[in-house]
Amino acid sequence: MKTKSNLYRKEKYFGYLFILPPVVGFLLFTLYPALYSVYGSFTDWNGLGQMNFIGLDNFKDILTDDFFYKSMFNTLFLMIGIPIGLVISLLLALGLNRKIPGTTTFRVIYYVPVISSLAAISILWQWAYNGDYGLVNQFLDLFGIKGPNWLANTATVKPALIIMTIWKGLGYSMLLYLAALQSVSRSYYEAAELDGASGFKMFRHITWPMVKPVTFFLVVTNIIGGSQIFTEINIMTPTGGPEFSSATIVFYIWQKAFDNLQMGYASAMAVILGLFIFIITLVQFKMNERSSFDVD
Repeated sequence: MKTKSNLYRKEKYFGYLFILPPVVGFLLFTLYPALYSVYGSFTDWNGLGQMNFIGLDNFKDILTDDFFYKSMFNTLFLMIGIPIGLVISLLLALGLNRKIPGTTTFRVIYYVPVISSLAAISILWQWAYNGDYGLVNQFLDLFGIKGPNWLANTATVKPALIIMTIWKGLGYSMLLYLAALQSVSRSYYEAAELDGASGFKMFRHITWPMVKPVTFFLVVTNIIGGSQIFTEINIMTPTGGPEFSSATIVFYIWQKAFDNLQMGYASAMAVILGLFIFIITLVQFKMNERSSFDVD
């Protein structure tokens, strides 16, 4: 009994030892900065000097800040690409799930953007969207279409960014959908075929329920990621685009914090963004719980 007790204590000790690094990392690099940011949102801190408590002044200023509302609108508008990307990813996964030659090659091709440097991809697309020599306009010229300067036009800059983000995320979403599809037993489809079910009914009653958890995961993670989009904006439209038409909320937070040295004001916007992401994620989880009880 004593030996067993000693082994149990050793296992418990090593268990705590293994989980210690991620716990310490979370406390130092996530929880502490988050709490410090919340405190900073109630100060006039410029990032260097003393932090003077000013109460809710930063939040009051945000309520009358037109650029804050515009950057939030831009962020939400760019999320239009999320459902479009998920639909395309599912269609690609359905196509690549078939036993046809070349599927492995296409999987690799679609996944390459996911593992590529986001900064490098942003520079590539910035060049492709150039109004004078970009590949996009060169392609349009083949059909006699005069393309605009995509990133310098208020009407085209957001659609251009949406196309780029969809292209960047296709491979990841497609791979998850493909894994879900391959986990579905072929016997379900064979039984449905014997019952005379159409392709649409098989998709609705077999395929869709099996990929629904993946869809929920992708929607939640894409909304969280879409709320924090920054690198693409900072590289492709470093001034926030024409008339601030491509600036996202994180871009505006960064601009206030590091260009204007209004760290307290930026922290207040970051707190609002964090609450927004938390509420949206909570709503998504509640909707998923409710739909899990729905019976077709």
